[in-house]
Amino acid sequence: MKSIRPQSIDEFIGQEKVVQSIKIAIQSSKSRNDHLDHILFYGPPGLGKTTLAKIIAEELKVNLKYATGPSIEKVSDLAGILINLSVNDILFIDEIHRLPKPVEEVLYSAMEDFKLPIVTGAKRSAHTITLNLQPFTLIGATTRFGLISPPLRDRFGMVFHLELYTPEEIMKIVLRDARILGVEITEEGAYEIGKRARGTPRIGIQLLKRVRDFSSVNGFDVITKEVALNAFKNLNIDDYGLNEIDRKYLKILQSNFNGGPAGIEAIATAMGEDRGTIEEIVEPYLIKINFIIRTQKGRIITSTAKEYLGFKSKDSLF
Repeated sequence: MKSIRPQSIDEFIGQEKVVQSIKIAIQSSKSRNDHLDHILFYGPPGLGKTTLAKIIAEELKVNLKYATGPSIEKVSDLAGILINLSVNDILFIDEIHRLPKPVEEVLYSAMEDFKLPIVTGAKRSAHTITLNLQPFTLIGATTRFGLISPPLRDRFGMVFHLELYTPEEIMKIVLRDARILGVEITEEGAYEIGKRARGTPRIGIQLLKRVRDFSSVNGFDVITKEVALNAFKNLNIDDYGLNEIDRKYLKILQSNFNGGPAGIEAIATAMGEDRGTIEEIVEPYLIKINFIIRTQKGRIITSTAKEYLGFKSKDSLF
């Protein structure tokens, strides 16, 4: 199966300021023949954090070791990864905010001094052995920036927030991926997908494949605007890109909590959904399109969202 991930920094679409900064860092690293400074990416899922890590490794011609925060349960797990890294290799830790505290504390020394303190023995006979590590780059990724402790956050030389994409940027990604997948699609058809991708390339690719399946089953050779619109009607995805869980969220916020303010726990309980799913998947896009507002007192529905639901809200402050 063909990979649709961009393989070089120049192929990456969107996140222009982040990409420009990474290009400069890569060029500097190459000129110094030294490891790249540690990098932290944060933002909603599906925006390209993992892809950027792979591209950086490819550009620097070094190995990339992948791990997740929950998979590194003990210090020995981290030690096993770090001592096997070669000079200037990259360690990518996804969901880095979920690292256990003891592991995180050992990571401080590894990031700063490339040394790994290991405690051996038990009780009175316990002593610390310090292992020297090869210089490496840690790339961390998280959807929950606020859950990363300040000591860990401060050890990253570069911290980048990945923003949601515009429909035009998603359209370019869809056109590129369609060529790789051998799918015929017009710019208008790709734009309709871009409008409904919730600012997320991963969702845009998923929608492209679903629209492709719809057009194939119905005998359409090319995905035009009309074909895409019919596909989305069939998939129950509206012009805003909202699906059933989004509409459920808005209806509950309006009907159960009179439009808010309402706390996230109360909303999650009323929806029967996980809090993390709501905060990481549902809310970022609803905030971006000005359907909800987060305040200290809770979530508030906006007049735009009320009109979407069919309510009149002339007196609303939002």
